[in-house]
Amino acid sequence: MNRNRILLASAGLLAASTLVLAGCASGNDSGGDDGGGDASAIISVNGSEPQNPLIPTNTNEVGGGKILDAMFAGLIGYAADGSVFNDVAEDITVEDPQNLTVTIREGLTFSDGEEVTADNFIKAWNYGALASNEQLSSYFFEDIEGFSYDEDSELTGLEQVDDYTFTIALNKPASDFAQRLGYSAYYPLPDVAFEDIEAFGESPIGNGPYMLEGEDAWQHDVGINLVTNPDYDGPRTPANGGLDIVFYASQDSAYADLLGGELDVLDAIPDSAFANFESDLGDRAVNQPAAIFQSFTIPERLEHFGGEEGLLRRQALSMAINREEITDVIFQGTRTPASDFTSPVIDGWSESLEGAEVLAYDPDKAAELWAEADAISPWTGEFQIAYNADGGHQAWVDATVNSIKNTLGIEASGAPYPTFAEARSEITERTIQTAFRTGWQADYPGLYNFLGPLYATNAGSNDGDYSNPEFDDLLSQGISSTDPEEANSLFQQAQEVLLQDLPATPLWYSNVVGGFGETVENVEFGWNSVPLYEQITKIG
Repeated sequence: MNRNRILLASAGLLAASTLVLAGCASGNDSGGDDGGGDASAIISVNGSEPQNPLIPTNTNEVGGGKILDAMFAGLIGYAADGSVFNDVAEDITVEDPQNLTVTIREGLTFSDGEEVTADNFIKAWNYGALASNEQLSSYFFEDIEGFSYDEDSELTGLEQVDDYTFTIALNKPASDFAQRLGYSAYYPLPDVAFEDIEAFGESPIGNGPYMLEGEDAWQHDVGINLVTNPDYDGPRTPANGGLDIVFYASQDSAYADLLGGELDVLDAIPDSAFANFESDLGDRAVNQPAAIFQSFTIPERLEHFGGEEGLLRRQALSMAINREEITDVIFQGTRTPASDFTSPVIDGWSESLEGAEVLAYDPDKAAELWAEADAISPWTGEFQIAYNADGGHQAWVDATVNSIKNTLGIEASGAPYPTFAEARSEITERTIQTAFRTGWQADYPGLYNFLGPLYATNAGSNDGDYSNPEFDDLLSQGISSTDPEEANSLFQQAQEVLLQDLPATPLWYSNVVGGFGETVENVEFGWNSVPLYEQITKIG
């Protein structure tokens, strides 16, 4: 079988028949130290309390993801522009759209000294995929042979060839599967993890650039302290001595610490500072596009939101929101009104999808649609959008519900939860009784990642339990195509189904809006809005 080899894959959709990630991983060093920094210095950064113990396959939110990405290394990694490079992998060969061969580098270890082998990936992926383990990211394994949502089963598509080689057989073509392998769900786990997985999640042992400072490194609701892992041998070797990740109750507090010299790097400027942060920080301010999409979701199970009535009400609510005004006034130009469900920084994005007019502010049409819904069943109660108060969301939620209230003449308000973890718990347990803030920070740079995980039937992040066979079929066709243009066209058609159904209400695309202190340098924010922590250095 002929196999072509390339050194690096592009950030766009990968042609399955030609992909190989090959070469020496150290050749992709992302470290940015210019020799003038303090390599032993600890860098302080903002974060949030993870929803769950730090198990890679059960972490699908940003707070926990930041920590896992610092502590673990995957087969590949993503550069600042979204292009991929090898980390643990020596090469990944795509034999055809359903079969891959992975060879990992020899001599790599976890921070407890255990060698990283093919078996560590196979065991971790099987754990993550097992139905009874109820892992939030189990859907990342659904394309591998043997996967089942309904019963415990082994991933028969994973086969170990030797200590450093394994093969992956997919149950259907997935043209971007190799590109996914830098996401945290695909991280390896050491053998000790399976002795007590919950205890491991409280004190994880990884194979990445950083490791826990000690047994008490994670102080819940306070922060987590990481130091460099001396045994890490890969492209993300830190140019600093570690990270103090501080869990802030509000973004305003984090910004005050940044201005006061108590915080080195902040990746989320509060909306109260949007008007001034660039003048406050000068060339230390960051305002750049990122693969982040914001929305809110209304589950069909809620009263008045099922069937034809629910569809009319979702359309009316969407058209009752003045996105242009909110992004201008509240976000001071750091957001862009959404015209689809993905992100303009992703290859294949389109601003001319059929049905996108439902995302335009049209108060007369909104009132008309709401009246049609009332003819089916008169509206009762108050419309609310739940949000986490520790994430700087109150201003835009208040503006959004006020726009709805003024347009539709109904009572509408925000429903704050103290922390992200508390809000997510009710959402994932399906006990929340209101609409709720949702959004997506891409796991890897591809259109499918904004669609499959959130809206495919039974997908792990499908918080509204949306299901439409037409959407699922178009998504399946798109991910099976090895022609990038054809695949992206099918994904766009799938989005047009979403624009009809509105399983979530698109609001805006986010820029990464952040900054850094006067005593650090080599600060770069990546395609997904997360700083490249390993290359940051202290001045002096």
